[in-house]
Amino acid sequence: MARQWRRFAALVPALVLTAFAAPAPVVAWEPSKPIEFVVPGGTGGGADQMARLIALIAEKHKFSPRPIIVVNKSGGAGAEGFLHVKGKKGDAHTIIITLSNLFTTPLHTGVPFNWKDLTPVARMALDEFILWVNAETPYKTAKEYLAVVKERSGGDRMKMAGTGSAQEDQILTIQLEQALGVKFTYVPFKGGGEVCVNLMGKHVDSTVNNPIECASHWKAGRVRPLAVFDTARIAVPEWKDIPTVKEAVGADISYLMLRGIFAPPDMPKEALDWYQGLLRKVYDSTEFKDYLNQGALKPAWETGPEFVKWLGQTEQLHKDLMMKGGLLKK
Repeated sequence: MARQWRRFAALVPALVLTAFAAPAPVVAWEPSKPIEFVVPGGTGGGADQMARLIALIAEKHKFSPRPIIVVNKSGGAGAEGFLHVKGKKGDAHTIIITLSNLFTTPLHTGVPFNWKDLTPVARMALDEFILWVNAETPYKTAKEYLAVVKERSGGDRMKMAGTGSAQEDQILTIQLEQALGVKFTYVPFKGGGEVCVNLMGKHVDSTVNNPIECASHWKAGRVRPLAVFDTARIAVPEWKDIPTVKEAVGADISYLMLRGIFAPPDMPKEALDWYQGLLRKVYDSTEFKDYLNQGALKPAWETGPEFVKWLGQTEQLHKDLMMKGGLLKK
């Protein structure tokens, strides 16, 4: 018995050392405080709606242990939001939803920012653009409306509303002008929701707006879609009767807008992986799929090197479009 006790006593130090030397279990990264979700646009617009939906889905399904707080920073056509996130280098608790003003704002203003200053997280969708008029106007087709626009191009011009100056909406407006020989007075607003409200209130004659930004007013009979800026009609049954601009007036004008998520520069890889996992769960949810259908957005999930490659190509596309429209900073 004494011999067995001495053997056990001799083993104790080795057991203690082994216990302390054993590697601790690896715990995956997750947020330790609320996540700031920046929207570089006003309330009610397409980006704002998507950001708030992502936050709600994450909360409903408990995809995140911490709340996601949406914060609107619309100043400077989104520059306020972009520079805010750029300045949070290494921060793992901030993300931003991006539109194509990710490209257009620095190209037009010269603000010290480029998409490469941020960490690409995921592309969630691509958004359509539609030419809208107030439903109480007599214009039933884009051809009828643009004929009147042409008649008034020399003096009392029709007012085209859009989100921001030198952004996607104005780029499309300029393309219409160049292709059809018409002239608008372009009226910029801070967000797409505000744009559609002003069309509904007859403060402007038409708008270039995303489907989701005018969908509720369309269903209520307040606004009328005339044409979609795409190479084919919107595939969703509810929207399929809207002709393309090429079908409507013969001008081959198409454009899709980014709906993506970025993070501050140098976000830790483990945090980036967590956000990509969170967003993939949101993307696959029934609620998000319904949102894409109702708002006529194109599903377009992409991450990693493929997303980065697409961003580089899309930046060049915007340079070309803005150069043709005279919108590049000189």
